[in-house]
Amino acid sequence: MELAILFIVLAAVFGLFMAWGIGANDVANAMAPSVGSKAITIKQAILIAAIFEFAGAVLAGGGVTSTIRRGIVDTALLSGQPELLIYGMLGSLLAAGVWLLIASRFGWPVSTTHTIIGAVVGFAAIGIGVHAVQWPQVARIAMSWVVSPVIAGVIAWTLFRSVQILILERDDPLRYARRYVPGYIFLTGFFMTLVTVMKGLEHIGIDISTLQAYALAVLFGGVIAAIGTVFILRIPYQEPDKRDFHFVTVERIFGVLMVVTACAMAFAHGSNDVANAVGPAAAVVSVAMSGEVTQQAIVPIWILVLGGIGIVLGLATYGHRVIATVGQNITALTPSRGFAAGLAAASTIVMASGTGLPISTTHTVVGAILGVGMARGIAAINLRVVGGIFMSWIITVPAGAVLSVVFFLALRWGFQ
Repeated sequence: MELAILFIVLAAVFGLFMAWGIGANDVANAMAPSVGSKAITIKQAILIAAIFEFAGAVLAGGGVTSTIRRGIVDTALLSGQPELLIYGMLGSLLAAGVWLLIASRFGWPVSTTHTIIGAVVGFAAIGIGVHAVQWPQVARIAMSWVVSPVIAGVIAWTLFRSVQILILERDDPLRYARRYVPGYIFLTGFFMTLVTVMKGLEHIGIDISTLQAYALAVLFGGVIAAIGTVFILRIPYQEPDKRDFHFVTVERIFGVLMVVTACAMAFAHGSNDVANAVGPAAAVVSVAMSGEVTQQAIVPIWILVLGGIGIVLGLATYGHRVIATVGQNITALTPSRGFAAGLAAASTIVMASGTGLPISTTHTVVGAILGVGMARGIAAINLRVVGGIFMSWIITVPAGAVLSVVFFLALRWGFQ
């Protein structure tokens, strides 16, 4: 019993460490479009993350958690030796946390999803055997790493081109901003509400049909758009010949809108990426309490809360390093460009979270920012920075796997 308590304590500590790494690296990616476009400050980003990342992790974090915990390793092979799963999950959490600490220290925007999956695969291949890894599931997840930045990039390109055509390239941009920005606000409110209803309420015992969920999303999207319209109409109007005034004012409107997209991004990220920390921790707690490996395990609410706390602490203490890389160095961001990137990334993550597919927020955000840059031409993108980001992505999987093997062997030796 004392050993089981020790395992649960280690799972909590290592899970908190891993969640801290998510906050320092992945949440920084999520907040980068808003901070890089100067729509919000670092302090405001931390406050938004504290509320919406935590809410997303606790309310909507369960769907993806099950994919990370049970989908990659064939747990049936561990039925006679549950301690191996405990050592493996603890080693994976510690390995991922260490790699994210190193990457965040140097401002590398790496994928926490890559890191933890690489770590779990590394432990399973060495501790149990290569046959223990569910390679089709790994391939399905790996495919999402390619698909998610492409989808986010296409959505971001489309959104920003629509902003350019409908508003920025007009002779009277402020007039057209008053006409079309409420529609963009509606889209943002719609996606925020949809993920909250469809992914969050199921964890607090409220059963809502898909039709009802979409109806609520339309309702709340409309309410948020109406509120936004009131504020937009209060902006003083000047004659169209003062184009500088109009561009500054339009960007200010998008700056307000970016606060909404930052909230959506934080909630979507919390619902999807908290699984990277709480999934392995939940597996350890389940095995330690029951003494056996099962396919079904309930995720205690305190683990989701712990993950949410760790994510917020990570952003507050170390997130500024990665924000500088993603938000400022890939391409120059204004509020209108940042809005397109933020909403595109949020909608992509929301769709992935709704299907239980763990995607990389890093890939999604970078893909969205590249999409916005491409809308302005290839010259608007810093290819050297992008090349460095791609290299850090390639290194992440083997780094997670190697560190996981080392910590797994050390834990197995230490507890024998």
